[in-house]
Amino acid sequence: MLHKVIQGLLDDYRPLCNLPALHILITLHMPVSQNIKVAVDAVVFGYTSKEGLSVLLIKRNIPPYKGQWALPGGLMGNNESLEDAVQRELLEETGVSINYLEQLYTFGKPGRDPRNRVISITYYGLVKPDVFEINAATDADDVAWFNIKKTPSLAFDHDEIIKAAHERLKSKIIYQPVGFELLDEKFAFSELEKLYMAVLDRPIDRRNFKKKITKFGFIEETAEKQSLSGAGRPGNLFRFNEEKYFQLQKDGINFEI
Repeated sequence: MLHKVIQGLLDDYRPLCNLPALHILITLHMPVSQNIKVAVDAVVFGYTSKEGLSVLLIKRNIPPYKGQWALPGGLMGNNESLEDAVQRELLEETGVSINYLEQLYTFGKPGRDPRNRVISITYYGLVKPDVFEINAATDADDVAWFNIKKTPSLAFDHDEIIKAAHERLKSKIIYQPVGFELLDEKFAFSELEKLYMAVLDRPIDRRNFKKKITKFGFIEETAEKQSLSGAGRPGNLFRFNEEKYFQLQKDGINFEI
């Protein structure tokens, strides 16, 4: 009798799921078992006019991938928030403290860490490298900036994470004025063009770019001239009016390059 009741229930489920009866029975009664660890990783991009776009990496001093370069990061503590964990790992392994990192994506393919089932919540940010003094500690033997096009072979799936972060940064910079804090307070417009070309990893139409970005009014031309080391007519310097940008944003600016 019980067998007939169960079979009737399975017959009801089968048309909906299109699965064999035994598979449905196992699924309905199988307890969920998890042994998953949670990690955080930080993709910190740096930019200078001379070096272009770079990424901060550490050399691991523990297995797996001992002696190999990787992103700063590690397991979060039981009583930590994600934000606290990524700030702690970044500070411990590189000596760098950043006020704001934006959450990027969650990476969780089985086998991405040979030790355990680990999912990583990743963050990214863009900074000026020369304002930081980097120091390797805890799980890191060394720490260094690498040009985004010249990164070494990386541990885990960190190549994939950096690629995803770079794509996000490229998408973001065309609809939001990102990176002005990386320039001097007063800058040559060519420096802004170089920043965008470095992040986008492609040439830009310089005349069209200047026309588009100056029409919003938060890039102000000053009367001060840039200093040139060689021959040529010096152009005026520019500055970013952050207050005006935030007001325009509040009013509903549609910033897109």
